[in-house]
Amino acid sequence: MKYFVQVDGEEFEVEILEDGRVLLAGQPVHADLVQVHEDLYSLLMDHASYELMVERGEKGYRVLLGGVLYNVQVEDERRRRLLAGRSKPAAPVGDMHVKAPIPGLIVKVEVEVGQHVRADQPLVILEAMKMENEIRAPQAGIVREVRVSPGDSVEQGAVLVVLG
Repeated sequence: MKYFVQVDGEEFEVEILEDGRVLLAGQPVHADLVQVHEDLYSLLMDHASYELMVERGEKGYRVLLGGVLYNVQVEDERRRRLLAGRSKPAAPVGDMHVKAPIPGLIVKVEVEVGQHVRADQPLVILEAMKMENEIRAPQAGIVREVRVSPGDSVEQGAVLVVLG
């Protein structure tokens, strides 16, 4: 399986072969990565040992190696192929209606009118089939309207929040 790894903007191709061998930019390397503790890893690479602290972030991983913090993003070849050729949709203009993806019960409203929200920020907690689902902001904006309250029952497609 091939992986495309970006480290602080510089891309590397890593391929893990079925027999466990690792190729870095097409060249064989001796590598072994072992999780020692929750965020602590031990990496043996070409007969040198390294300790890594790895923390998952919003857009990938933050890796502390030798006192230096690196921002790392990893994408496998399948995902890259799926996304190849897709252009990003244009950002919507005007108000955005955030709708219920499924019918359910409003458990909690996390925002209020006039509040600035960032993309991917939770707006509403919707319970459906005994599971709580966070409905998140698809883009940054200002809350123009909140059309639901805790305890409300909503149908699929109902407008929950309006962002401007």
